[in-house]
Amino acid sequence: MGYCVFVHTTTSASVPTASEVIAHLPWKWRTQGAIFIIGGLGFMFDAWDVALNGFLIPLLSDYWSLTVGQAAWIATANLIGMALGAFIWGGIADVIGRKKAFTLTLLVFSIFTVAGAFAPAYGWFILFRFLAGFGLGGCIPVDYALVGEFTPSRRRGRVLTAMDGWWPIGASLCAFVSAYLLGFGDWRLIMLVMIVPALLTVAVRFGIPESPLYLASVGRYAEADAIIKRLVERTGADVREWTHEPVGGTAATPSSAEPKVRGQLRAASGQLVQLWQHSARTTLVAWSLFVSVLLVYYAALTWLPGILKKQGLADQAAFLVTGSMTAVGILGVIVSALIVERFGRKWVLGVSAIIAAVLLAGAAVFIEASGADLTWTAKAAIIGFGFVIQIAIPTLYTYVSELYPTRLRGSGFGWASAASRLATGIAPIVFGAFMWPVLGLTLTFVLTGALVVAAVLLMGFLARETTGEELS
Repeated sequence: MGYCVFVHTTTSASVPTASEVIAHLPWKWRTQGAIFIIGGLGFMFDAWDVALNGFLIPLLSDYWSLTVGQAAWIATANLIGMALGAFIWGGIADVIGRKKAFTLTLLVFSIFTVAGAFAPAYGWFILFRFLAGFGLGGCIPVDYALVGEFTPSRRRGRVLTAMDGWWPIGASLCAFVSAYLLGFGDWRLIMLVMIVPALLTVAVRFGIPESPLYLASVGRYAEADAIIKRLVERTGADVREWTHEPVGGTAATPSSAEPKVRGQLRAASGQLVQLWQHSARTTLVAWSLFVSVLLVYYAALTWLPGILKKQGLADQAAFLVTGSMTAVGILGVIVSALIVERFGRKWVLGVSAIIAAVLLAGAAVFIEASGADLTWTAKAAIIGFGFVIQIAIPTLYTYVSELYPTRLRGSGFGWASAASRLATGIAPIVFGAFMWPVLGLTLTFVLTGALVVAAVLLMGFLARETTGEELS
C-alpha cells in the first residue's frame, strides 16, 4: 500500500489535512484505546497523590503535633507546587512534545512522593510535597493534550470525559489502600506505594507515539507523516494522501531551536501573553471555571477526612467515608461521558457544577448536626456531591482542552490548571486558619459555591459551545 503524502502550507479542496485525517480515523482499542489507557493510568496516580493530602493531614497532625494552620501546609505546599508545575510543564509540552513532558512529570512526582516517606522532619516533608506537586501539576494538562490529539472528533468528547474516570478510581484506591495499610504501618507506608508511577514511564516509552498534530505544529512534517501513516494502517482507514497547513501562528522549525533550557522557560512564560492575545474571553472563562469548580472539589477532598475525624470518627472510618465519596464519582464520569455529546459541554458543566456546590453546602449542614455517627442525610449529601462533581470535572477538562488551538492547547489547559492550583493551594491555609474556625463549615462552603455560580454565568455569556468541533 503506497502513500502519497503532500506537505503544503495551504489546504487543497480535495486533499484532507493531517488534522482532518486524524479527526476521522476509526476508533480502535489497540491504537487510540491503548493511548487512552496508558494516559489514564498516569491520571489515576495523579489523583492518588492529590487525595493523599487529605489523608496525611490528620495522620501527620498527630505524628508531629501540628496545629490546624501547620497541617494546612501539607496540602498547600503540594498544590502550590502543582500550580507552578502546571504553567511550566504546559509550556514545555508545547516545546519538547507531549510524550517527553508526560514521562518527566510522572518521574518527578513519583520520586519526590516516595522521598517524602523518608523525610526526617516536618520541614523536609513540606519541601518534598512541593517538589512532588511540581511534577504532578504538569501531568493533567500534558495528558489531556496527548490523548485528545489522537482521538477522532466524533469520540473526543466521550473519550476526554471518560479520562476523568481514572480520577475517582485513583482517589478511591488511595482511600481504601491507605485505610488497609494503616493496619500494618504508619503514614510512611502509604506514601511508598507511589513508586509504581515511575514504572509507568516504560509503557509511555513504548506504547505512545508523539502527537503528530504537535509535530506538524512545530514544522516536523516528516515525523508527523510517519506516525499518521502508522495510525492509518493500524485503524484500517482508507486514506492515501493528506496535506499540512500552519496551525495558527508561526511554527518553530528544528533549525531555529534555541538552547533547550532557556528556550523552554521562555516558551512557558511567553505562552501567558499569547493566551490572552488569542482570546481574553476564552481565557477568563477557562480560569474562572477551573478555579471555582476545583476549589469546591479540593476543599472536600482535602479536608473531609479531618472534618470527620473532628466529629469523632476514627482515621480508618473517615478514610472509608471519603473513599465512598470518590468511588461513586466513577458513576458520575460514566454519566458525563454518556450525556456530554447529547446535551453539549456548556449545559452539562453548568448544571452539574451548580448542583455539586449546593450538595456540598448541604453536606456541611448535616455534618455539623451529626456526631461521630453520621446521619444518613449527611452520608447521602457527601456521596451525592461525589457523584455530581465528577459529572462536572471531566466535562470541564474536555471543554477547556477544546477551547484552544493545538499550538496553545497544552499551555492553555496548563495555565487554567495553574490558576486553580494556586487558588486551591492558598485555600487550605485560609480554610483551616480563618474560614472554618470563624465562619463555620456551612458558610464556608456556601461562599465557595457562590464562586461556581459566578463562573457558570461567565461561561454562559462569554464562551462558545465546542461540541462537534474538529481540533484546529
